[in-house]
Amino acid sequence: MRGTRAALRYAKAALAFANETKAATHVAHDFTAMGALLRSNTELQDMLVNPLLPSAQKESVLISIFPEACSETRQVFSLLAQNNRLALLFQTGTQYLELYAKQQGEVTAYVTTAVPLSSELEKVIRDKAKALTQSKIQFENKIDPSILGGFILKIGDIQYDASITHQLQSLKTILTKTNSI
Repeated sequence: MRGTRAALRYAKAALAFANETKAATHVAHDFTAMGALLRSNTELQDMLVNPLLPSAQKESVLISIFPEACSETRQVFSLLAQNNRLALLFQTGTQYLELYAKQQGEVTAYVTTAVPLSSELEKVIRDKAKALTQSKIQFENKIDPSILGGFILKIGDIQYDASITHQLQSLKTILTKTNSI
């Protein structure tokens, strides 16, 4: 994704500043609300990416949309506007939330399933995730019918693949190797 490294730098700076002013939690709430709005509103995304609009105008729109945003969040808007980087706002917010969660001892586990998680499958996945990490876990479920069944669990750089597709692929590999001798 374009601009991810720059977004990470802005997120680190925003978190350091928010920690100094003891507003990290408030900024996290602001970025959570902002992320939800940006995901659902493509017009707002288009406005932030539009190179023809001046950054000051984009910043004033953001401030009018988020009047309850704390001063630290507004300073992030201002910093991004000054550097003509408001197009990175969504990625910066996402990176900030990941850094903040890590700082709080939380980690996001990305779970891919063929169907929405049932309570039994969620319990199995929670048990597996607890075995992989000691951190507090937040789950994010993605539906992908191509895995046929089971689940794929990603926590950081660790991936546990218990999908039917993976099992069939492993069986195919074993059968191919045994038949070729």
